[in-house]
Amino acid sequence: MPVRRTPAQPTGPRPRIAVFAGPTATVLNSMPLVTGLKAAEKYGLERVVGRDGRPIRYEPLRPQRLAAPVKVYVEQFSAHPMESDMAELYAPPDGYLSPDGGFHRERTSPEDKPVFEMELRPEDGLYPLPYVARQADGSPWDGDAAWLGAPVEQTRFPFYPDASRLFEEIDRFDMDDDGAVGQLAGKADYDFYRAAPSGGYRKGLPAELRTDVGEGDIEPETLGDDFWPYRPAVHRREPGPGRLAILTNQVARALASGAYAGGIWLEGSPHVEETSYWLNLLIPTDRPIVGIAGHIDVSGHKNVVDAAEYIVSGIWKDEAGRDSVGVVTTIDEMIISAREVQKGDDRPGGYIVTGGHGGVVGTMGKPGPAVLTYRPNRRHTYTSAVRLDQIPTSVRGARRGADGNPEEMQVPVRDANGDLLGSAIPKVTIFKHARYDEGSTDAAAEIELMSRMGHNLEHAPLAGFVAEASVPYAHVGPSRDAAIRLAIFSGMPVVKVSRGNAEGYVFARIPFGIAGANLTATKARLLLMACLLRFGALPVAKDPANPTPAEMEATARAVKAYQEVFDTH
Repeated sequence: MPVRRTPAQPTGPRPRIAVFAGPTATVLNSMPLVTGLKAAEKYGLERVVGRDGRPIRYEPLRPQRLAAPVKVYVEQFSAHPMESDMAELYAPPDGYLSPDGGFHRERTSPEDKPVFEMELRPEDGLYPLPYVARQADGSPWDGDAAWLGAPVEQTRFPFYPDASRLFEEIDRFDMDDDGAVGQLAGKADYDFYRAAPSGGYRKGLPAELRTDVGEGDIEPETLGDDFWPYRPAVHRREPGPGRLAILTNQVARALASGAYAGGIWLEGSPHVEETSYWLNLLIPTDRPIVGIAGHIDVSGHKNVVDAAEYIVSGIWKDEAGRDSVGVVTTIDEMIISAREVQKGDDRPGGYIVTGGHGGVVGTMGKPGPAVLTYRPNRRHTYTSAVRLDQIPTSVRGARRGADGNPEEMQVPVRDANGDLLGSAIPKVTIFKHARYDEGSTDAAAEIELMSRMGHNLEHAPLAGFVAEASVPYAHVGPSRDAAIRLAIFSGMPVVKVSRGNAEGYVFARIPFGIAGANLTATKARLLLMACLLRFGALPVAKDPANPTPAEMEATARAVKAYQEVFDTH
């Protein structure tokens, strides 16, 4: 598990935070590296244009490193248009540049320009500089790829492979309200993990991340298997269930080490709510975890700074020093519980809380320090009933037997090291109910549900359904209820929730079904997946269409364990 580490600061012991790179993370993205005007001048390019066809008018500056020291002269009073208005408050310049470019300590003519003389060095760090790189054929870059729609081999992916570069840029360029930089380094030290990264090393890991000389360290990383970007759009990829197991194991192992004050999870804004809630359910830690999303700008960077501030502030601690809140997100200066957070729009303030009964647990940033306003009354992380260390090595599954009817089987869930197996991640499908759809009472009319049930019995021994149904009683109609009954007695638990962002609880119990409280369908899916890993499939009836009283009683007992989790998580 290669990890990139920031060096410990010389000020003594400080908090150390684990930072996990997740998929399609905009905050780990960068703007396209577009060839600029300096390159046009240097290499005689006829014109430099953007992908929209418009000529570039200003030099695009990108953070880059100097290869050697360079002396520069900066014009006095050029940092702000009002500096010269109060010139008497300033010390004199270092000297003057004459029109012929000569530097003099004293003014030699009225045309001389007052300047500061300084040396910029490589060890200073990143500087915003013109981008002069070109394509191999000498043409300018006008986007991420050599041309629009280019294959992977001709494409540059703009996502960082881990968060170390992001943190460096934030510390180097982003200022606090007092004009100071180093906002992250001033709070803690950091280790950077590639749990499910947005960017990958297509020629193998760099030397500093190689843990040994084995082939695994130098093998190329593959788009869609090892990293998951969303730009260029033609190459967007989504991580599969196996990666969910890998990232769960990695986060759990890191936080179990005792080396960290907490963890930060970085992911794309539409999906950070999902992984954050999954970590809230699965990770057995009493340290805080903060999920982060954000734009490629200072507003997105502020969410990262706020995440670090939340962890070091300690406002999450109970009397014993343990996390009393569970996984949260720090979005737009709000601290939102992972259970309730949801992206509502792609704009500042576009995150909402779901369920109608709280969710914003605190605030931070302006006008003051981080403040916790209430603690959620839900089980989480080290108190969760479905956390990783409560999941058995194997559970009951369901498959199609030789006679065509469902039968029970054992499904390995964790290996000898206690790691979650990617092959065990359950398949939970969400379906939605609306009126004027299907007036039948026959389960066979539900073609999609019946087909999915059949596929689950062939390929997914741990499977279930979430029905996003009417508000607030979660009615789905007779034909779907009939299909749900078949699924349940085929070993597949079914959760009912209200459709949309319901502001009330689903308490109405369907026979042998699970009420999803005020969870959204997306969050109910994750909790059902965790329950399947903990409890396994429901007992299978020999004839799911006609279960015996004993079979119904066994199913009711199994469903009760599920329901207790949904009532408390």
